[in-house]
Amino acid sequence: MVEGKNQWKAWIYLLPCLILLLIFTVYPIINTVRMAFLNGYNGMMAVGGEKFSFGVKNFVDVITYKEFLTCLKNTMLLCVITVPVSTLLALLIAVCLNSIKPLNRLLQTIYFIPYVTNSIAIGMVFAAMFNIVGSFFGTPNEIVTTAGIINNIIEAFGGTKVNWINAGSTYAANMTVMVIYIVWNALPFKILILLGGLQSVNKQYYDAAKIDGTSRSRTFWRITVPLLSPMIAYVIITGFIGGFKEYSSIIGIFGETLGPASAPYSLNTMVGYIYRSLSLGNEGKASAAAIILFGIILVVTLIQLYVQKKRVHY
Repeated sequence: MVEGKNQWKAWIYLLPCLILLLIFTVYPIINTVRMAFLNGYNGMMAVGGEKFSFGVKNFVDVITYKEFLTCLKNTMLLCVITVPVSTLLALLIAVCLNSIKPLNRLLQTIYFIPYVTNSIAIGMVFAAMFNIVGSFFGTPNEIVTTAGIINNIIEAFGGTKVNWINAGSTYAANMTVMVIYIVWNALPFKILILLGGLQSVNKQYYDAAKIDGTSRSRTFWRITVPLLSPMIAYVIITGFIGGFKEYSSIIGIFGETLGPASAPYSLNTMVGYIYRSLSLGNEGKASAAAIILFGIILVVTLIQLYVQKKRVHY
């Protein structure tokens, strides 16, 4: 009874947070749904008193947009490639870090640095590493070309430089750079989660495996992976959600064209399409695209949860 009488105090303490949540989270979601079902909705026209009919024209326009399949393909491709690769690498690195006692904290800090670094800044660094720059020196006809750090390493081992991101580069080369960047940028968070899970595993399982003479590979697949399955499931689900929202990394490397100069918007994603629609004043299409993206993420997440019911051991 005492707790019931004092509940109003808890609501007062929560009130500022609830108000902010309603203003900046709940209302934008409701407004996005509203704009998505107003045909051809434009914010400036709405302010001027323009009325918009209710319907699904925005959804039809998004789906029939000639570059929609390109945006969807790029988004799906980045998710399908980067999430499994980054998860496996993070698991292997976490196992190695867990077995290293000296400098363990220092190595954890080093691996976590990319997670707290601005993604646009990291993208610009990667662009410089893969970029081929030509500079004029002396006479106008004298050109000195800088192939970039990555191409210098390739040439040092006897290979030939590759046009990764410059004009005339191939789609495969562009996607390779994006996959490398996204995997590298996704590792810190996944390593942190998996390492925390490893450190909470009961050591008796490994002691019993040593007594039985179990090999390291069998111990890894039969003990470590099953015991870490809840954490692995978590990083996979969050990895797919983050992958479907990929946008800033492409901006950091290729700029606002979302692709090389010879093929602008060739690496555009669903989020990129939403931002571009907003910049053009097509808030209705942007809202419809956001709901479509939400639906795709929801379906993929539900499928993962269904599959992982039989694979995850709690």
